[in-house]
Amino acid sequence: MNIPSRLATGEDLTTAADVLAAAFHDYPWTRHVIPEEGYAQRLREIQYLYLSHALDQGFVAVTGDIDGVIALLPPHASAPAEDIIGRIVELHGDRIDRLGQGSPEPAEDESWTLETLGVGPGSQGRGIGGALITFALRDAAARGARAVRLETSDERNVRLYERHGFLVTGVNEVPHAPPVWSMQHRW
Repeated sequence: MNIPSRLATGEDLTTAADVLAAAFHDYPWTRHVIPEEGYAQRLREIQYLYLSHALDQGFVAVTGDIDGVIALLPPHASAPAEDIIGRIVELHGDRIDRLGQGSPEPAEDESWTLETLGVGPGSQGRGIGGALITFALRDAAARGARAVRLETSDERNVRLYERHGFLVTGVNEVPHAPPVWSMQHRW
C-alpha cells in the first residue's frame, strides 16, 4: 500500500503534536519522565516544543492525513532557545532528572537523530510508521546523512526499525526505568 508522506510545515505542527501525544500516551518512557499531574497536557506541549525545534533545525514529515509524524535532527543541530529549555524543564517537573537515565553518551559521529515517530492509535498497524521511516531515511540521505540513530523504550519498535535496516547498538537498563534500545541505520 502506498502511503503518501510529505515534509511538514508550521501549520501542521498543532495536529502533529496531537497525534504524537495520543501515540505516546502510554509509552513507557514518557510515563517515566512526565509527572502524572496534568500528564496529557504536559505531553502534548512537550511534543509541540520538540516538533517546532525539529522543524527549525532538521525536518518533520507527516502522512497526508497527518495520522503519522516523524522528526529528524542533523548532527550539530543547535539546542533549543533558553526559554524553550526552561519550559521543557517546567513540564518535566520533579522528573527532569530522569531524562538522562536511559540515554547513552551522545554520539561523536555525524549521525542524524530520529527524534520521534508516532502514529495515531486509530491508524496503527496499517504501515504508516514504516512509510514514514522510508520517507525520512530517503530525505535524510538526500541531505547528506550517512547514518541515522535513535532510541526507543518499546521492544515492538525495535522490530519495526530492524525491518528498515536499523541495528541495535546497545541496551541501557537502569533500575526503576524502562529499558532503552539504541539503534543505528547506516548506508
